Amino acid sequence: MVFRITFLGTGGGRHTAMYQTRSTGGMLVEHSGGKFLHVDPGPGALTQMKRIHYDLAKTDSAMVSHAHPDHYSDAECVIEGMTHGGWKKKGHFYGSPTVIDGEGPLGPCVSKYHIGIVGGVTVLSPGMTLDIDGLRTIVCRTDHSDPTNVGFKFLSDEGIVSYVSDTSYSKEIAEQYIGSRVLILPVTTPDSLRIPYHLCTEDAVSFIDVVRPELAVFIHLGIVMIKRGPEKQAYGAEKKTGVKTIAVKDLDILDIGKVISVSAAETYDDEWIPDSSP
Repeated sequence: MVFRITFLGTGGGRHTAMYQTRSTGGMLVEHSGGKFLHVDPGPGALTQMKRIHYDLAKTDSAMVSHAHPDHYSDAECVIEGMTHGGWKKKGHFYGSPTVIDGEGPLGPCVSKYHIGIVGGVTVLSPGMTLDIDGLRTIVCRTDHSDPTNVGFKFLSDEGIVSYVSDTSYSKEIAEQYIGSRVLILPVTTPDSLRIPYHLCTEDAVSFIDVVRPELAVFIHLGIVMIKRGPEKQAYGAEKKTGVKTIAVKDLDILDIGKVISVSAAETYDDEWIPDSSP
């Protein structure tokens, strides 16, 4: 069964999001025989989906890990697409407590109207096990400035594919992902240039050493990381760990089967109107 991730954006952090040096559109996950899950649809998600002629009406579920705009800003429009402009009460929305209800100065990030038009809503917390349209998913904890932020282990037929989401490094956090075939890491800064609540390349090396996946993938790339060269940083991590490590680009597709492959999505620059539009 296909497990495919289209990286609608590989950037992360406020400056990359502000300037769209790289898109910050999150990930589109195809799974369970043609179901689509959109993870962390931040700035750029809508534009990137248009570029690949992806019709939002095909989306079955959407998920936001935490209440920072590089992870949620396009979520309401994704919900509108998923529900055919609000005309069909369908799909499921998953979000951390700050995303759905708000907590302290953070959130809520999705309006009560948009929460009301989806078929179902789940507030996420670490330790939960979800059935997302046939995809068993385990919710993991993080150490982040949004204290309700969570990561995910997708238990696909092709092995465990994990998305860590923004976090500082600790052995305990990394150990949650042992057994992952693919480990998707938000590596915001290069080398040992550490900023609070995020991973740098040095932290990523420690993380990979604990998990020992078949493949590690760098995303959520900050401005300084982009300047230094994410591919070089990933290669350096691979040399230190012995684990295949790559830094993907916007609109790369990761296909996970017996063999794992990466390819570039076909893009279009026309004035596309999908069949589901009025």
